[in-house]
Amino acid sequence: MKFLIACIGLLACFCTPLISQAASPQEDLGEQVLEEINLARAEPLQYADYIREWRKRFKGKYYQLPGTSFLRQTREGIAAMNEAIEFLNQQKPLPPLNWSPGLAAAAAELIREQGKTGATGHEDRKGGGTTERIKRHGTWEGKVGENIAYVPNESRLLVMQLIVDDGVPDRGHRKNLFNSHFKEAGVACGPHTRFGTMCVADFSARFKDK
Repeated sequence: MKFLIACIGLLACFCTPLISQAASPQEDLGEQVLEEINLARAEPLQYADYIREWRKRFKGKYYQLPGTSFLRQTREGIAAMNEAIEFLNQQKPLPPLNWSPGLAAAAAELIREQGKTGATGHEDRKGGGTTERIKRHGTWEGKVGENIAYVPNESRLLVMQLIVDDGVPDRGHRKNLFNSHFKEAGVACGPHTRFGTMCVADFSARFKDK
């Protein structure tokens, strides 16, 4: 069994506290995030257009949050966006990821813990990481992967940030989103004491719930 994880990039590069923006309730956000992931997989050229529009909000390495006058700092600025657009222009469409209740439960388990403590990363208080947590909810074949984002609370902006993957040299979040071996996913989102909102997405080639 193999696993691919990615979370620190979004935490390090977008670490200003979350500023309130209009969004759907957090309990519905997980399904919306998976819908956006599937849209990006199915229509990469369309998502490249979304990132082009987002790029217009940038001033150097800062971008303006929608509906506010606040600026948020990035590490790479427009250069990372240009690279993401080029990637999407070359990316072939992929089939959608099927919703997995077991993977969503594994994601929600981490949110329940970290949301209260303000912790970050893939390990929980039991000392286990991604695979140990997912094992508690089922079994899988092939690879599993996990993305964690501690901002923002709007599904399209969150997925765009995962694709751009600012400050992450290997673009690990993006690789998980566009991994052709992954067929199933579960996403959960919830409140986080330090960053306002966190979302966890777990991926698998094939997953059997307990």
